[in-house]
Amino acid sequence: MTLIPTIDEGACSAHGDCVAIAPTAFALDETAVVIGAATDEELVAAAEACPALAITLTDADTGQVVFP
Repeated sequence: MTLIPTIDEGACSAHGDCVAIAPTAFALDETAVVIGAATDEELVAAAEACPALAITLTDADTGQVVFP
């Protein structure tokens, strides 16, 4: 499975946990932003670590939301 991350900028509180876990995929500005790719495992870990649940992961093949 290939996951596509998106950030809900309205929900993001810029804690930076996603950046710490997957720095190749996320960067911190006023909110977190998607900047590149990471493994599915890193993306899931980053999404699960987000205290605001601001990261949505979508299966690239099916379009199905797999997190949250």
